[in-house]
Amino acid sequence: MKVGIYPGSFDPVTFGHLDIIERSAKIVDELVVGVLNNSAKNSLFSLEERVSMIKEMTAHIPNVKVGCFEGLLVDYMKKINATIIIRGLRAVTDFEYELQIAQANGVQNPEIETVFLTSSLNYSYLSSTIVKEFASYGGDISKFVPEQFIDRIYAKYNITR
Repeated sequence: MKVGIYPGSFDPVTFGHLDIIERSAKIVDELVVGVLNNSAKNSLFSLEERVSMIKEMTAHIPNVKVGCFEGLLVDYMKKINATIIIRGLRAVTDFEYELQIAQANGVQNPEIETVFLTSSLNYSYLSSTIVKEFASYGGDISKFVPEQFIDRIYAKYNITR
């Protein structure tokens, strides 16, 4: 069985993330969306909130599971028997960074393969940072995130719509 992982902070999860998840789920038997718990980072949403939102957003995809981890991705991959890392690329600048990480992971475990999926054109500009920037000023984020998350995001900035 091919187990893949799509790791990230997903703070917050966006339509771009969902696009990569749906496409990745078609190329592996099981896809784990691995939510990184980085205590050094000030996240907008707690780890539990991010996991919950991803579960809610991916409930329609039967071979997707959501997990969380801290530390090295390669260590978590051993724990869940994953051998494929899925990464989304929006631009050339993403590729340089992601290539270095993929090569380092391959040195740590030669059994690991990294698969790069380019963003759909509809989401090539989109990042969690952009969502947070727009939301912090009360901007329209309806084209960035699923409807059921909009009020939760605004609430983090004490904004109501």
